[in-house]
Order: sequence, then structure tokens, then C-alpha cells
Amino acid sequence: MAERQSAEELLEKVIERDQRYAREAYVFVSEALQFTVQKAGRMGHVSGRELVHGLCEYALSQFGLLARVVLENWGVRRSEDVGEIVFNMVEVGLLRKTDEDRREDFVAVVDFAEVLDRGFRLHLKSGETSEQDTEA
Repeated sequence: MAERQSAEELLEKVIERDQRYAREAYVFVSEALQFTVQKAGRMGHVSGRELVHGLCEYALSQFGLLARVVLENWGVRRSEDVGEIVFNMVEVGLLRKTDEDRREDFVAVVDFAEVLDRGFRLHLKSGETSEQDTEA
């Protein structure tokens, strides 16, 4: 009978397979996913676009104007990197995806330099706007 691997063992497997991203990047994406799900007020799934926006908001709340520097230090420079991290975690069973989820969902969602250095404005599908100003 095969032994179930712990989350830590699965994370080690991911990092061995793809060394572009630091361990902290994977942990942070997991935390940002929880933040985004909670903020959305629903259980379970959020889209790639929602996750990237949530990650940016969470990064700003955790690191302020150093958010981009911290993420870059971990190898996360573009929204596509978030998608790579998510799908790396899906491949080993740390996260689940729906049949509709694709890596392409993370392509060019935001410009991290714009969002993390100068604040950001999220344009939601419903036409509402959420704004966070990072100016002192």
C-alpha cells in the first residue's frame, strides 16, 4: 500500500522539479489563495485572475511598497509565475483545479510593477471597482 505524502514532502517534490521559485513563493501563493477565497466570501475555487488580484492585494498588505521586491526575490515577477506555481502545486496534489482552469488564465493579468509599486485598481467583471492606494 502506498504511503501518503505530507504537504511538506509534496512541496519538496515541487521544488526539486522546478527550481525557479523559492519555497516562500509556494507558501505565499497558498496564503494568498486562502486570503482571496475568504475575501470572495465563498468556499473553494477562485479563478486565476481572481487569485492574481488577491495575491497582489495580500502582498501589499503584508509587505507594503516592498511587495514587488520580496516577490521578485522569490522568483515571482509576472502573473504567469503565479500560474506556474499554482499548476506545479496541482501536479503533485497540493491544490486542485477545475476542468476549466488553464495556465493561460494567468497570462498578463496585471503588470506587477504597476500594481505593486504604484497601487492598483481592479476592474471586476460586474463593473465594480476596488482600489487600493499605496501612496504615503
